[in-house]
Amino acid sequence: MPLELAQTQGVVPRGRLLLVDDEEYILKSIRRVLRRGDWQIETASDAEEGLKALERFTPEVVISDFRMPGMNGVEFLSRVKAQVPRAQRIMLTGQADQQAIEEAINRSEIFRFISKPWNDSHLVLTVKSAFEQYALQAENERLLRVTQQQNEELRRLNAELETRVALRTHLLSQAKREWELSFDSMDTPLAVVRRDYGVRRANKAYTVLAGERLQGTLSEEGSDQLCHKLLFDRETPCPGCPVPEALETGKGVRAEISQRGRTYAMAAYPLTGEGRVVCTYRDISDEREMTRRLIETEKMAAVGQLAGGVAHEINNPLGGILAFAQLMKRDEGRSASDMESLDLIEESALRCKRIVESLLKFSRHSKTEDRRTFQLNKCAEDSAVLFGAQLKAYPKVRLELRLTPELPELFGDPGQLSQVMLNLLQNGLHALPSSGGVLTLETGKDGDRCFFRVIDTGSGIDERYVARIFEPSFTTKPPGQGTGLGLAIAYRIVEDHGGIFKVDTHMGEGSRFTVYIPIPLQLERLP
Repeated sequence: MPLELAQTQGVVPRGRLLLVDDEEYILKSIRRVLRRGDWQIETASDAEEGLKALERFTPEVVISDFRMPGMNGVEFLSRVKAQVPRAQRIMLTGQADQQAIEEAINRSEIFRFISKPWNDSHLVLTVKSAFEQYALQAENERLLRVTQQQNEELRRLNAELETRVALRTHLLSQAKREWELSFDSMDTPLAVVRRDYGVRRANKAYTVLAGERLQGTLSEEGSDQLCHKLLFDRETPCPGCPVPEALETGKGVRAEISQRGRTYAMAAYPLTGEGRVVCTYRDISDEREMTRRLIETEKMAAVGQLAGGVAHEINNPLGGILAFAQLMKRDEGRSASDMESLDLIEESALRCKRIVESLLKFSRHSKTEDRRTFQLNKCAEDSAVLFGAQLKAYPKVRLELRLTPELPELFGDPGQLSQVMLNLLQNGLHALPSSGGVLTLETGKDGDRCFFRVIDTGSGIDERYVARIFEPSFTTKPPGQGTGLGLAIAYRIVEDHGGIFKVDTHMGEGSRFTVYIPIPLQLERLP
């Protein structure tokens, strides 16, 4: 059916077919057989005409006779292959064309061969297969193009993805490095600690604090380097460690850890869902010591104000007692016993007067112009004499005086230091059992310092109270037997003289209070 007629009748051709044969009746026979296939068919009587039709028609299937004038079928189909590579090529051959068949196979890659005379059904089936092969090849080429396009797109996407991954990796590495530098620049020890107290990561300050206990580097998982072992050389977790509570509550927890004589403010911040916490450790030992001293200074200042007021109130009746005692001593006819009693009253009043003066000096700090050079041994002897009168009521107590001869002169207020000695002796006396004991007052020289020491054989001081014995108003004595001001005043006096206190005590064995006073012109060498 011609193309125009097919379109007029609404039939769409299923393919384009070119027939080339030099015999007209063969062309008509093949055209009549193939008409039922609804294909668009063009014919040519020789190869030259067929090539012209090939240019304007672009067939999908070409059927050519082998023997034609001029160009034979093999050469023609070879030209078809070159111009329209996808066109399926079918050759008509006679019985004597076996050599031509082999040549056609080698040169033109023939799709099928149809022998003359042909079977109509076989001819239709062969042409139909050729069109199907053309469609399949076209689809394969389309799929190949699509595949190539997709592969090219995938290569482009892969290259873009690799570029992005490389950039993101670089940014992540840079961010990780910045975080590491940030953490390492902190002077506060910081570490990521697992639930089992294993340290996963730590900054430089942490490794410095761990010191030689840190073996190698910290591993990501399964580290056997435990926090309490690294920092505090403990085999078990630190008491009060906030890590378990932080993991349990999911909130930050703070605590204080005291180890090896230092106190650390520790904070634990949980990493949600990770079973790990970020721990920070801040050494607050010096802060606590400064706070303690500040509180002690404030307490001493308050006690000083109180002592000043009390001293002024005591001075008036004390002056009257001393005046009347001196007037009574001048009366004639006094017995020796009365004179001894009046001497004791005067001596006690003078002692109270010195105590009051010490209180006044304590309240306002002694001035440099009020001080002078003095002998420490003479100060100790005077204190022993004054204290000896009090010991008359304690016959089972013995006072021993051990003085190192030829001590260098000191600069200060001997009356105030004598008050310190008397206070220490008084405390030692109260610490002795009812069965009695020994009090020792000794002096000596230690490098560029002189010292005096009071030793008792009493009960000693409980370790939990040692840090508080110099606090104002702190006392372990029963009510009515102590005010808690004695050692506080003594501490202030010694501090004003540039000296230091040292306390050694053992429960059941007694106590030893040593006061070091610097030798003049050697203050700069004090530890």
